[in-house]
Amino acid sequence: MVLATAITFYIATTALADGFAGLGQEAPGYAAVKPGFALEFPRDYGAHPGFRTEWWYLTANLHDAAGASYGAQWTLFRHAMEPGPEKDGWASQIVFMGHAAVTSAKEHLSAETLARGGIGQAGVAREPFRAFIDNWSMASAGPGMSRLSVCAFDAKFSYRLDLTADRPPVPQGDNGYSVKSEKGQASYYFSQPFYLVDGEIVLHGAPIKVSGRAWMDREWSSQPLAPDQKGWDWFSLHLSSGEKLMLFRLRGVAERSFLAGTWIGADGSPQQLRPEDISIEPLATTKLPAVTLPTEWRLGVKSHGLGVITRPLNAASWMATRFSYWEGPVSFTGSHDGEGYLEMTGY
Repeated sequence: MVLATAITFYIATTALADGFAGLGQEAPGYAAVKPGFALEFPRDYGAHPGFRTEWWYLTANLHDAAGASYGAQWTLFRHAMEPGPEKDGWASQIVFMGHAAVTSAKEHLSAETLARGGIGQAGVAREPFRAFIDNWSMASAGPGMSRLSVCAFDAKFSYRLDLTADRPPVPQGDNGYSVKSEKGQASYYFSQPFYLVDGEIVLHGAPIKVSGRAWMDREWSSQPLAPDQKGWDWFSLHLSSGEKLMLFRLRGVAERSFLAGTWIGADGSPQQLRPEDISIEPLATTKLPAVTLPTEWRLGVKSHGLGVITRPLNAASWMATRFSYWEGPVSFTGSHDGEGYLEMTGY
């Protein structure tokens, strides 16, 4: 109880700092994100102790045998409360936070768990890769991260998913150096958007066999946002052509937005998109008990002739966690069609 209270207090006070969840707070003493970085595997599957924050983030668009749609999310956040080498045991300054969710057209179920580093309750191993918190895990079932087994458990839902990818991870931004603001804040960022999924979700005790596609993001930084950036709108899209698209809009307090994205060919080759090539426009809002926010969007990428409208599977996909946000599966139609995920923070 004391441990949970201490972690909750730290997270709650951090949330009041610069940027969403304190991600715009200055980070003296931590490692800095710099251009010219080269991604290296399996090193970058694992943790990066010199940096303040990082995450392992998976979203899956799933379907049952009757064609009904579902979404599943699994995220592990690793955060250092102070810089320097990690201390042993209970003296560890590392905290972990896990989020999991399952979404259907009728309901959105989410869960959160907290742990401290150094005591075996949560952690990340590089090779063979394994990230875990309590009994939730994302673990390699083959070389690197080409095959993963992912599971999460809560009182109202659970899932066990097996993932397989036949293409290598994809660098975001400039070979993994992803700029997030005009002031130069950045992260190191890569994705694996080519997972095929088989597995089972359980809703209120009822098992459902599912299959589909998943997208995994790895990102680490010490200050990924500028102090005046209050949140983001992030899209990961699976096009029916086999291509993939990542777009994000980081919103500033003066209503200025920073746009970025990556067009990923069906063969896995990435193209960094210029801000002037991208349009992200909210169309319709949904009023939820905690907030009103946009849930229908018009997206455009001029260089690829893309103009689509995204619609949520469930407009009430609100993550009522300590850092609350909206996250859920979407479908899209227009010049291209397909499915994906939308995450919105800072509303």
